[in-house]
Amino acid sequence: MRAMSLRKIGGPLELIDCPAARPGTGELRLQVEACGVCRTDLHVVDGELTGGKLPLIPGHEIVGRVVELGPGGSRFSLGQRVGIPWLGHSCGRCRYCEAGQENLCDTPGFTGYTLDGGYAEHCVASQDYAFALPEEPDPVSLAPLLCAGLIGYRSYRMAGEAPRLGLYGFGAAAHILTQLACWQGREIYAFTRPGDTVAQAFARETGAAWAGGSDQAPPVELDAAILFAPVGALVPMALRAVRKGGVVVCGGIHMSDIPRFPYADLWGERVIRSVANLTREDGEQFLRFASQAGIEVATRTYRLDEANEALDDLRAGRLTGAAVLVP
Repeated sequence: MRAMSLRKIGGPLELIDCPAARPGTGELRLQVEACGVCRTDLHVVDGELTGGKLPLIPGHEIVGRVVELGPGGSRFSLGQRVGIPWLGHSCGRCRYCEAGQENLCDTPGFTGYTLDGGYAEHCVASQDYAFALPEEPDPVSLAPLLCAGLIGYRSYRMAGEAPRLGLYGFGAAAHILTQLACWQGREIYAFTRPGDTVAQAFARETGAAWAGGSDQAPPVELDAAILFAPVGALVPMALRAVRKGGVVVCGGIHMSDIPRFPYADLWGERVIRSVANLTREDGEQFLRFASQAGIEVATRTYRLDEANEALDDLRAGRLTGAAVLVP
């Protein structure tokens, strides 16, 4: 198979030819139809997340067809379309797994980070952490749902029942959640890089009640805010935008340092919380809601061998919506 391989942290991905891995017990092999390009992939490639495997095939927003089942593989059938997310496995035995918090597992595996992912023509994954996907939509439109949607949805859940919700960083996750929130009757206030009128117009077109720069105050007090932009300096700004008792959720797996800020910005029972990974329950709930809400994902497609270009466009903020690789 062909795959894009990370051989050196900070270096470009290399197009390689290699044997397709065979599925082990409880695993399946997919022929990849599409794989989304996520900001977490940037954190891995650029070395902001350490501890991954090398060489590595990145990618954790994978849509594909089952072409081989390993021993004990009975959850899916050959030819079925499935999705593979960031959480590749959990131990099932630690205190977190036993408490239904598998996203906090002490010994997890992550697709496209500690396990080879979907920047390839084929990939192998655990059947227990895969999701059944519908046959009808274009696989390109499904791929971003598997991280921008899933982990974005966990952030959304952690924000609570917030009628007025701020989203800092209006990319793949935010434009998906805006549609879900509007379908549920909430108001979205979108914050972009200062002066990014294209992203602000996109936010309004997607359903946001207001869109402006991250250096601006919203026209109303927010009940909660989610930070998708990995910029620690936005945390104090978001705290000042939410009401007393409001929640600021840091939705990324990596963020620059949060600067010092006065206690008065936190006072009033405001809360800062992070989000780690996802659970399979999150995935099942979100995929059901996404179908019911008729979420439409804005995408830009790239060939597999254009993965470096897709990462560069994401890094530079040149994307509207989500980048997706098609082998």
